[in-house]
Amino acid sequence: MKNIWAITKKELGLYFRSPVGYVVFCIFLLIWGFFFTSAVRWFADYTLQAAQNPYSAQQINVNQMVLAPTFQNITIFFLLLLPALTMRLFAEEKKLGTDELLFTSPLSVAQIVGGKYLASLIMLALMLALSAVSVVFTFIYGNPELAPILSGYLGLFLVGAAFMAVGLFFSALTESQVVAVIVPMGLNLLLYILSWAAASATGVRKGLLDYLSFLQHFDGPVRGVLESKDLVYFVSFCFLWLFLTHSVILSRRWR
Repeated sequence: MKNIWAITKKELGLYFRSPVGYVVFCIFLLIWGFFFTSAVRWFADYTLQAAQNPYSAQQINVNQMVLAPTFQNITIFFLLLLPALTMRLFAEEKKLGTDELLFTSPLSVAQIVGGKYLASLIMLALMLALSAVSVVFTFIYGNPELAPILSGYLGLFLVGAAFMAVGLFFSALTESQVVAVIVPMGLNLLLYILSWAAASATGVRKGLLDYLSFLQHFDGPVRGVLESKDLVYFVSFCFLWLFLTHSVILSRRWR
């Protein structure tokens, strides 16, 4: 664990010594702010109209009308932003030739992969923590439920972790940071929209497409419903791509 943390600290230092980490943070917060304020404005307008209709007033729910749409919209931009955090983890070292020093060190491949992946997860957690500042205002001026918010953030973290696991694999596969951004972006987008294809499918094919789609497993946490099948999906997905990354690095180490 000590070796993993050493690599993690090194990678976190590189994130904050380069503009990449700050740029990603700023873009994420701008996008989050846009979606959040847009949802709040729509909610405020709807509340004013609903005040004249007792039935509509009973349907008002801050979680469903403000936070859930924000969570759902932000996952789309995770597709674009998160590969930027993983693109350099292995690709840059391979391009600069410093990967030889890393692979000949006494560190195991699992420690190398785990340390780099943990650094990216910490960056993701920091991004989400910063966005949570805006959610505080919903408690000041409204009465949201805490459980759906926490499960929604957990869902965002799991989706982000899955995107980053894919990004880490392609960063290990190539020395081009451009390729390490574009390919995982396309693959994640494909897995994201599989539920759209499932809508026109039937039988076993529909069930398979639904299960493979990120959207189907993210919908529950956003609604405040945590099911074991969703957690197993994301954990298994991350483990699969980390295993593939481990295999790529191991083959290069013994080449």
